[in-house]
Amino acid sequence: MSNIYIGYHFTIEPKELGSEILIAELGEMAFESFTETETGISAFVQKDLWDEMILENIQILKSEEFTIDYHFEEIEQVNWNEEWEKNFEPIDVDGKCHVRAPFHPKTDAEFDIIIEPKMSFGTGHHETTHMMIKHLLEIDVDGLKTLDMGCGTAILAILAEMKGAQPIDAIDIDNWCYLNSIENAERNNCKHITVYEGEASLLKDKKYNLIIANINRNILLNDMQAYVDCLNPKGILLLSGFYNEDIPFIDASCTEKGLTYIKKFEKNNWVSLKYVN
Repeated sequence: MSNIYIGYHFTIEPKELGSEILIAELGEMAFESFTETETGISAFVQKDLWDEMILENIQILKSEEFTIDYHFEEIEQVNWNEEWEKNFEPIDVDGKCHVRAPFHPKTDAEFDIIIEPKMSFGTGHHETTHMMIKHLLEIDVDGLKTLDMGCGTAILAILAEMKGAQPIDAIDIDNWCYLNSIENAERNNCKHITVYEGEASLLKDKKYNLIIANINRNILLNDMQAYVDCLNPKGILLLSGFYNEDIPFIDASCTEKGLTYIKKFEKNNWVSLKYVN
C-alpha cells in the first residue's frame, strides 16, 4: 500500500448539507477518510487509486444548489497525525462512554476509550460511531461472541469487550485500520479481541451472537447475506454508515433474509438500525 495520499480540500456553500452529500458521493469512490474544516471538508484517497478524472461522476459538483470549490495536493503519511489532532474532538455518549485521544483529559465516564485513529479516522462517521455506541450501551452483551465488521479504529469492539462481550473478532480491509485496531486494543488493555485484515470472505463457517457493521450502504448490501449466514438464532445485528434515505434498501435486504427490525437511531440524517435474527 502506498504511503502517499491525494488530499482534496473542498469549500462548500451551504456547508452542512453539501458536506453530507459530498462525503456520501466520495465514499462511493476510492476516498477513504474525511476531515471537517471551517469552510467544508478535506477528503483523502490513496495515490495508487487516484486519477485526474476521479471527480468526474460526483453529481453534487454539477448541482446549481451548491457552490463548491476545491484544490488538491499530495500528502505524505507522516502528516496524518497532525491533520487528525487538529480536527479530532472527543466523543461523549450520554455521559456513559467517552472516546478520546491520549492527549484529551480523562473523564469519569463509565467507559473510557482511548483511541489514536491515524489514517482510519473520518469525521464523516462521528454520527455513526455515536449511534452504534448508544446501541451497545443499551444491550447486555456479556458473554456474547461478537464481530466488529469494518472495525476502523476498533472503538466498538473495545466497548463491547469493556461490557463483557467475548471472544471478539474485528475485521477491516484497510491495512492501516488493521494495524491501528491492534494498537488501540492493546492501548485499552483488551484481552479478547482478535483483529483480522480482510473482508466478508473471512466469515465463512464463523458464528456470532452479535454483529456490528458500521461501513456504508453498498458494502452492507453486498455482504448482508454473509452477515445473516453467520448470525446465531436470536443474534443481534447492528448496522450503520448510511443515510435516512438508504433505509428502504437496507431494510428490504434484512427482512427478506429473515431478520426482524427492532430500533433506529438518527443523528444529522445518518442512521443506525438494530435487527434480530
